[in-house]
Amino acid sequence: MGFAAAFLLLLLAAPAAHAVQYTVGDSSGWTTTGDYEGWVQGKTFTVGDTLLFNYGGSHAVDVVSKSDYDNCNSGNALSTHNDGSTVIALSNPGSMYFICPTIGHCAGGMKLAVNVVAAGGNSPSTPSTPSGSPTTPSGTTPSGGSTPSPPPPRPSGAASIMNSGFMLAFWTVLGAVVAIMS
Repeated sequence: MGFAAAFLLLLLAAPAAHAVQYTVGDSSGWTTTGDYEGWVQGKTFTVGDTLLFNYGGSHAVDVVSKSDYDNCNSGNALSTHNDGSTVIALSNPGSMYFICPTIGHCAGGMKLAVNVVAAGGNSPSTPSTPSGSPTTPSGTTPSGGSTPSPPPPRPSGAASIMNSGFMLAFWTVLGAVVAIMS
């Protein structure tokens, strides 16, 4: 009986690490009026999280390369989705790029760039390009100057198994289980 109580205590004291599903554009969804650069601010996307795109029949979601994102080119899409409610798993660390392939929508701002960090990581959620200072692939501005440092890391919105509070709770409960079993 003591072991069962200790095990139950362990389950209650140790919060489970979980992935987060982000609804792109929040309640507005994936639309031509969305501010997707603003939407990603303050969010940390972690491997295992998902993006939910909700959109009407005149829209779609294309996963594209950085070059195609920058040029609003959907002709080389890595994948295309048009079901109105698309879930995309963030399965690898690195940048991911999304555009609406409907003519004029991407150029009008219907595009999204996210940076996915490894589980337990904590880095900025957007590829850092200062407003008004487009960069070249070498990381310099067109005038030849260097780009400013990226902003400091933001706190993650997703739970992390390496969270020190989780580890403290785990070892405390494990110690209690061992003491009860002795």
